[in-house]
Amino acid sequence: MRRLCLISLLILPVLSSSTIAQPNDARKPASAEIAKAKDDKDLEAERILRERRANAQSLLISLASDADRYNDSKLRARTLARIASALWDADAERARSLFRKAWDAAESVDQEAQRKLQEEIREQQAKKGSYAVTNPPSIRGEVLRLAARRDRRLGEEFLAKLKTERQQEATEAADKLRNLQSASEAASQRLSLARQLLDADVERALQFADPALGSINQETLDFLSYLREKDAAAADQRYAAMLALADSNLQSDANTVSLLASYLFTPHTFVTFDNNGSSVSSTSRNNTPPVVPIQVRDAFFRTAANILLRPLPPNGLDQSTSGVQGKYLMLKRLMPLFEQYTPREMAEAVRTQMEAMTNLVPEDARQRDDNTLREGIRPPVNNEDREKRLLDRIDRAKTADERDQLYLELARIFTDSDDNRARDYVAKIEDSDLRQKARAYIDASLVMNAVGKKNADRVIELVRTGELTHVQKSWAFAQVARLLGKTDRDRALSVLEDAADEARRIEPADSDRPRAFVSVVNALLTIDRHKAWEAIDDVLKAANSAEGFTGEDGAMRTSLITKGTSSVRTTSSGEFDLAPLFTELANDDFEKSIETARQFEREAPRAAATIAIAKTVLEEKKK
Repeated sequence: MRRLCLISLLILPVLSSSTIAQPNDARKPASAEIAKAKDDKDLEAERILRERRANAQSLLISLASDADRYNDSKLRARTLARIASALWDADAERARSLFRKAWDAAESVDQEAQRKLQEEIREQQAKKGSYAVTNPPSIRGEVLRLAARRDRRLGEEFLAKLKTERQQEATEAADKLRNLQSASEAASQRLSLARQLLDADVERALQFADPALGSINQETLDFLSYLREKDAAAADQRYAAMLALADSNLQSDANTVSLLASYLFTPHTFVTFDNNGSSVSSTSRNNTPPVVPIQVRDAFFRTAANILLRPLPPNGLDQSTSGVQGKYLMLKRLMPLFEQYTPREMAEAVRTQMEAMTNLVPEDARQRDDNTLREGIRPPVNNEDREKRLLDRIDRAKTADERDQLYLELARIFTDSDDNRARDYVAKIEDSDLRQKARAYIDASLVMNAVGKKNADRVIELVRTGELTHVQKSWAFAQVARLLGKTDRDRALSVLEDAADEARRIEPADSDRPRAFVSVVNALLTIDRHKAWEAIDDVLKAANSAEGFTGEDGAMRTSLITKGTSSVRTTSSGEFDLAPLFTELANDDFEKSIETARQFEREAPRAAATIAIAKTVLEEKKK
């Protein structure tokens, strides 16, 4: 009996061990199968991606062949350059050849665009005494930026081809400071490209920028302000060289000093005056003054004093950009900086110069204290004070035209603060034609401001009551839908119906009609992607009916040109363009997006859509 018990005890552990081992053995085949299934899935995904990449490259090569035969040089240049950029990793030699073809096409486009722009400016000046135009896009600049990102030598090759650089070298060597607003075309292209490279490679950016930094203008100072955010020492070194250049040049004037002051006190904001007291104020970005070494600041004030304290030229011989009145106003603007940062003797010398000029300028200049004089240096005048001053001037106005211009200025003041007084003052304008144009400009500006502030209810209110075009209303409704999409989907979809209705009211041949529908579909993509695919038919029909629709360069603009003044407001609107739309569609369904793009009957929208689809797949591989 004892023997049996012992045997049982000995066998039991063996049986138990065997029982425990069975589940482990059973799991091994399952794990292997899962791993194999995962590997198969990865291999299949890789195969599909390879096929799509091959398909995308084939699409681009075929499109490049078509683009060679485009009659539209602008479209040919843009299409070839974008294809070249997308194909670079797969076939650099082919891409380099396409870039050169694109450049050749872009040269003639830019020359013709500038000719037409100057013609339009002359016509507007002849009719109104002023002008408001939007500069055409620089197609060579677009080709240059795409090429230089891929190949620095190719970028330098294109820069060397800019004829204006060679043509202007002689005059620029003798006079580096006359064009205060912008650099030569070649220098401008260099700075634009360098600005884009700053975020990724400061050294490479400076290789492109340095040849253009021998002039003092808004573009060079603006670049130095951006550079200082990345490399303060490099920026300060180049700024010191500009100070020395300005100090030694007898043509330096008050506006030169103003541009140099921007680097220290109002980065990215520039103010200049002419002899009539007219001012130009330009702001590319809001920014706070940098903290710079005292030596750099002191060097600026020494240079500034040397220039500003030069004696005035005899009557009739003043060739400065500011003239007497402009210099007086600039002294008035910069005086608080001299009082704050310089020794008392220097500040008193500058003030004495300003007081000596008092009798040489009109009363308006002596009394002037507007926000242009204060920009970035003193607190701005509040709207109520500005309103009071303008109303006093209206009381003293001698003509209806003078009163109308002052009412228009009052309307502009309250437009930026989204105050309904803007519309009230427009209503007081006596000239019915000016009143109607001003109302359209002010209402469109108010809508843009409300969109920027993400105030959906205010946008809807303005659309219902304002003097807006159908495309402005459609765009505004689409922006509201985007704002409401995350919190009130049903209301957002309802507002998009209103946007589509406004788009349908636009004439079929008008390019704004397809732009409006593209804006609607782009908004739908953020709310209901299924409905977005359904709405693509509206885009296709509208695009095929509007001959001028290209699928890009979309923007919301409003302008007002009056006697002696002009205003243009532009809001870049990527949601009018086909590229971002078809990027999203390709991410949803690559094959279906290709079939959709093929339904565009005209070359430009079909090219824009096709390149966007192909880039989506090629960039996915990089990620």
